[in-house]
Amino acid sequence: MESQDLSTIPLISKTRDDAEDHSRPSTSYSLSQVLASSSQSSAHDFSESEISPIKQVALTVPTTDDHTLPVLTFRMWVLGTVSCILLSFLNQFFWYRTEPLTITAISAQIAVVPLGRLMASMITNRVFFKGSRWEFTLNPGPFNVKEHVLITIFANSGAGTVYAIHIVTAVKIFYKKNITFFVSLIVVITTQVLGFGWAGIFRRYLVEPAAMWWPANLVQVSLFRALHEKEERGKGGLTRTQFFLIAFICSFAYYIFPGYLFPMLTSLSWVCWIFPKSILAQQLGSGLYGLGLGAIGVDWSTISSYLGSPLASPWFATANVGAGFFIVMYILTPIMYWLNVYKAKTFPIFSEDLFTSSGQTYNISSIIDSNFHLDIQAYDKNGPLYLSTFFAMTYGVGFAALTATIVHVLLFHGSEIWEQSKSAFKEKKMDIHTRLMRRYNQVPEWWFVCILVANIAATIFACEYYNDQLQLPWWGVLLACGLAILFTLPIGIITATTNQTPGLNIITEYIIGYLYPGRPVANICFKVYGYISMTQAVTFLQDFKLGHYMKIPPRTMFMAQVVGTLIAGLVYLGTGWWLMETIPNICDTSVLPSDSPWTCPSDRVFYDASVIWGLIGPRRIFGDLGTYEAINWFFLAGAVAPVLVWFAHKAFPEQNWIRLINMPILIGATGMMPPATAVNYTSWVIVGFLSGFLLYRYRQDWWQRHNYVLSGALDAGLAFMAVLLYLCLGLEGITLSWWGSDLDGCPLASCPTAKGVVVEGCPVFT
Repeated sequence: MESQDLSTIPLISKTRDDAEDHSRPSTSYSLSQVLASSSQSSAHDFSESEISPIKQVALTVPTTDDHTLPVLTFRMWVLGTVSCILLSFLNQFFWYRTEPLTITAISAQIAVVPLGRLMASMITNRVFFKGSRWEFTLNPGPFNVKEHVLITIFANSGAGTVYAIHIVTAVKIFYKKNITFFVSLIVVITTQVLGFGWAGIFRRYLVEPAAMWWPANLVQVSLFRALHEKEERGKGGLTRTQFFLIAFICSFAYYIFPGYLFPMLTSLSWVCWIFPKSILAQQLGSGLYGLGLGAIGVDWSTISSYLGSPLASPWFATANVGAGFFIVMYILTPIMYWLNVYKAKTFPIFSEDLFTSSGQTYNISSIIDSNFHLDIQAYDKNGPLYLSTFFAMTYGVGFAALTATIVHVLLFHGSEIWEQSKSAFKEKKMDIHTRLMRRYNQVPEWWFVCILVANIAATIFACEYYNDQLQLPWWGVLLACGLAILFTLPIGIITATTNQTPGLNIITEYIIGYLYPGRPVANICFKVYGYISMTQAVTFLQDFKLGHYMKIPPRTMFMAQVVGTLIAGLVYLGTGWWLMETIPNICDTSVLPSDSPWTCPSDRVFYDASVIWGLIGPRRIFGDLGTYEAINWFFLAGAVAPVLVWFAHKAFPEQNWIRLINMPILIGATGMMPPATAVNYTSWVIVGFLSGFLLYRYRQDWWQRHNYVLSGALDAGLAFMAVLLYLCLGLEGITLSWWGSDLDGCPLASCPTAKGVVVEGCPVFT
């Protein structure tokens, strides 16, 4: 086979190892392998050079399209809307719980298949207004894959969290201030839809190029094919559908153990069992409150809850995350702690709480004045705010990841971006998927521009007219949008090629904290508009790519995304508002019973960040008036790190593994911690190694047929059992209390080790 010319493919290295190197997207595959990936490929005439250069895509995504399939059907609207509403309600409902459960779109993707087929067999196929331009039917034929994809797009809208709900929770619950439902609705809708604007602008860079392959989409593509394509079973083997059903049943049945009967499976910290009275051993061994040495979680929700499915992560990205986690968790943090940097031993080694200099929890309400601003005299009286060692470290890592993202994309992808920009309006070589999509009408760019302008106008109106509730001035809105637009392309490139998404939450807090200090709500509003609008843009682009793979008409895809996003925003806010109004003392751990599930871990981290960056301000914590000024050197370290990798790559071009070192991913690996814990990462990396390295390298036939299907089955089985457990047992308050109910078994892991520090439940060192 003649090798493919990689010089025409943007963002892919022009050098590679031999055929045994499976640690990154590869172009070494035979045409017969690709043809085997679709039962209808022979019906189309395309050359080998048009096949996707990414091996995982070539082996997974069909290279055919039936443009006669009906898409905007009655079934699609009904099942899509119901899926979006149900997932939005359930995800927001579980979000406030101690162990938050995210029910992915895969659950709806499975559940709607029998419903769609039932509707196809039961609903009348009568044609209304026959012969006129308004002719339509409620039942245009068998339930088809394109309807299914659009229903899943609706479900995706309900499966992703609505980050702006954090603002409402922080103001209403933690700060106990007023924010109306109408203002909350404006913030939720505008932040969710704003990203559409620049998503449309960056489609040509992040959707059309074959090198932008969006690994997470391959899970859903595999599942669509398993559910809709007829497949012959090999001798002694299983079809994808059979494999899915077996894995789904096993996942469903197994989750009753970590979900109810034996919760300790969430984090098996065996070191703590051996040393039940040693603070040091429990700090090292605790998977939830310590470094997690030896801790393992045999619970799919532990493995996939924060970093997504490890089965969907390419091995080189998993390796970068693992290396970054190891460096931060097992090198930097212990050094900082045991050298007692910033009085580290006075506080827990791993905690998202805020402390006084004596190790007590900081009373935030005592430093807020009647105008909801910082009371400087009260703050001076209480003393400076302190963070745990690891919490301070995560902010430094966040600084470094930001500058590393910019420098990495400029060095490794700058020339390709420039070439893509120059060729954007020229006829260029297309892979098979882009060529098939050209038969459909594209979404005009002015549609996206109109959405962008309308949302910015609505946001400025809300912030100016309701400034007493939101505090953010008009220039803050424009600055937040500018940051989001600036970072969408580099972060989109990283997500599209590694399945990891660096965030802007820290830098947005930092900037507005310096420009507009002492106003916590202004700070979190700026963060949400700058960070989430970018994240939403990346999510929309990922959905665009799913539609690209499944050959969904772009305008139909656009419509489903807009409608699904609006529905999800309304349901998320309504559910969150209902819970905050009806559950006594929700999120208040100082008042709630010890066994209450409504502790809101993610909202507490969000609230703590609003105190650090908004109320007190970065100058009094990370600036010249603060304790942690040296953390700013991480900005420089992050900028230098990709340069070192780039020089190494240039000096040793034959060493292709060097180019696989992705500094934004490696440095930002611990960006989800807290609320993610050590056991989430260790378990995720282990499963990612088994799938992305061992199975992909040595059992590639099995990996091709079953890897992504297994990921979907595990997600779906866990979600259905979790909902069933809550409805049958949780609502009735039926619980078990025994040794296996202790999530971690490491009660001393959160204790300080400085001499003379008195903390309830902990021994005092002398």
